Amino acid sequence: MNGDFIKKGVKTEITEECLTTNLPDAAWCSATETDRIVGGKPVSIEEHPFMVQVENWRLFAIWTQRCAANILTTRYLVSAASCFRESLAHPETRRIRAGSTFRNTGGVIHNVERIINHPSFGQNGFDGDISIIRLETALVYSNSIAQATIIGQGALIPDNLEVIHAGWGRPSFFGSRAEYLTDVTVRTINNEECARRYLNWPRPHTVTSNMICAGFLDGPADGTCFGDAGGPLIYNKVIIGIASWGKTCANGTYPDVSTSVGSYTNWILETAV
Repeated sequence: MNGDFIKKGVKTEITEECLTTNLPDAAWCSATETDRIVGGKPVSIEEHPFMVQVENWRLFAIWTQRCAANILTTRYLVSAASCFRESLAHPETRRIRAGSTFRNTGGVIHNVERIINHPSFGQNGFDGDISIIRLETALVYSNSIAQATIIGQGALIPDNLEVIHAGWGRPSFFGSRAEYLTDVTVRTINNEECARRYLNWPRPHTVTSNMICAGFLDGPADGTCFGDAGGPLIYNKVIIGIASWGKTCANGTYPDVSTSVGSYTNWILETAV
């Protein structure tokens, strides 16, 4: 594995100067509980062909989508460790559905051979909420199944950056699961402000430097919900985060929190081999 899913030849800080340009690589020109997307719009899988559904085995041989993951290579995916933390989260109780816009139908099914959660997950709340999945059989790339690009190690993500969440989760806290893929555009939020707000939550959670907060503070409640964990946080077609946790669904007071991929790119390279 040669790491060809890494954004190459770029520096790792996104600056406001770059954000004012319209160049294809503008961002790189200078140095949830298992959480359908709330406030989003329907999209085709061809919009985000690197996304796959993670399905759980239930009693009576029923399989149902619970999380999402993202294609690194034909055999390796990256998702959230929180999707694989239960006592029954063995490879035989998980499978993936690739190449389908619709939840629980269409596309192709691949069984999971191995699940590797980051070793730090579980030691400090949701820090280290990232997982590598190895498939039993190789994916076949097409218009609806394609390799993702992820951000380089140590990338710095600025506040107020326009980014995209995508997934098959609920459209609201009390809503039923989505029948199709949706996405929504939100903005990154200052980590210190995000951390301060979560300290005021009756059940405090820690926001670390290995996380990215996104949404609209005291504004529209757009973002992730149940079923979106493991899905991507995307900037300029590059995955910068993995949907991890938040308070209820797309809460305007408490931002959605994603794992910052740039904190774990080297681990991904070492693990997805």
